[in-house]
Amino acid sequence: MVAGTPSQGVTSPEGPARVLVASNRGPVSYTLEEDGSLTAKRGGGGLVSGLSAIGPETDAVWVCAALGPGDREAARRAEGRLDRAQTGGQTVRMLDIPAATFEAAYQGIANSVLWFTHHMLYQTPLDPVFDEDFTQQWEQYEAYNTAFADALAQEAAPGATVLVQDYHLTLVPGLLRERRPDLRIGHFSHTPWAPADYFRLLPDAVARDVLRGMLGADRAAFLTARWARLFADCCAQVLGATVSGEGSSLSVTHEGRTTRIGVHPLGADGDFLRERAHRDDVADRMTQLRAQVGTAPDGTPRRTVVRVDRTELSKNIVRGLHAYRRLLTDHPEWREHVVHIAFAYPSRQDLALYRDYTAEVGRVADEINAEFGTGDWTPVVLHVKDDFARSLAAYRMADVALVNPIRDGMNLVAKEIPVVSEEGCALVLSREAGAHEEMAADAFSVNPYDVRETARALHAALEMDPADREARSRRLAGTATAHPPTRWLLDQLEALGS
Repeated sequence: MVAGTPSQGVTSPEGPARVLVASNRGPVSYTLEEDGSLTAKRGGGGLVSGLSAIGPETDAVWVCAALGPGDREAARRAEGRLDRAQTGGQTVRMLDIPAATFEAAYQGIANSVLWFTHHMLYQTPLDPVFDEDFTQQWEQYEAYNTAFADALAQEAAPGATVLVQDYHLTLVPGLLRERRPDLRIGHFSHTPWAPADYFRLLPDAVARDVLRGMLGADRAAFLTARWARLFADCCAQVLGATVSGEGSSLSVTHEGRTTRIGVHPLGADGDFLRERAHRDDVADRMTQLRAQVGTAPDGTPRRTVVRVDRTELSKNIVRGLHAYRRLLTDHPEWREHVVHIAFAYPSRQDLALYRDYTAEVGRVADEINAEFGTGDWTPVVLHVKDDFARSLAAYRMADVALVNPIRDGMNLVAKEIPVVSEEGCALVLSREAGAHEEMAADAFSVNPYDVRETARALHAALEMDPADREARSRRLAGTATAHPPTRWLLDQLEALGS
């Protein structure tokens, strides 16, 4: 690890912070216009909602990285904390980390190594290859994490609470502990965690540094008990750490320090989704989608199988399409009576592997439409342009939700669709999604690699008695909203302080 110099207090004119959140992406992004002005755009998500629930009286500060040229210019002009008029009232310190360092840390290590490891996505006959390029990128990842640790050490009041987020910042807790042993530090992982045998694909020194970094926290938390247990197993097998307890009392002791392990499932924001799903723009998108779906030859509304995902490799969109094709092959009675509404929004298109995967999604969808489509029936309605209102319209129309990731930390789509679906929806859910731990009792569980099993689950879901489907959907919605984003972040703060 990169050692640092301990520092106390903060030089900010707004004073030191009692609560700090650190994440790669912040709540606002900037575009640098041709005339030199900056346009701010507010983001969303669980962290934004959660931090807004903490309240201004806690003196909370969000530390994040500048992601592009507009962000970097905004960070330079702000000379520290951003204008609160542009951040929704939140105090934000955006770090102007050099572009080359950010790129190597974010794309080279976080997205291309740690993400692939925890989602178990490597084609191991060819990847990974840890050579000189990796070594240089890892040094930049260390520098990136060091920049965060330095900023947090400067911003934090004595005894403050710091919540560090995700795989981008695994080294920060340990680095921050060296600088500020007085702080209460938590780390939260939004991804799955790899089994020890797979985690050991990483170079030994890197695997140890990641674990030691996270064990610098007083508490390391995860979305499910399964991911928490796998992390503890890695600590035992890679570091020789001592693991104690079970479930909510799990802890890891290494080099004289004990880190408590926590579990905090993230739920859907039910109130927001229900309100947002009934605005005029969503109603307009529903009209358009219903026209695309059409009616069956007997005049009845066609059934819908809905998925909404980014074209992220772990989301398993291609196998989902193959399962839908198998449904139409094995059960011809569904032809012209069902439409697969598939929203596959391009992700990480700067990486060739992701561009190829996005193209494959389109190719398979076209094949299905060519094989089965008729003059007035398009079996797969595929949209690739991100449109939140259209996604909510599809949620409302869903008879079946298909959520079949290879591996997923949680998967909020599995929770959002039952909350919004108007007639109640059946959920076909991968057993490798974090949401499965909570929702399996009312879902059709599938092995994400088994296309035939997924096709059988789709058939069973489409055949469900409407009353049974509605009852299941209601229970799923209750489970989905049990841990709203605001409560999720507050629970972490409370647990860290206990």
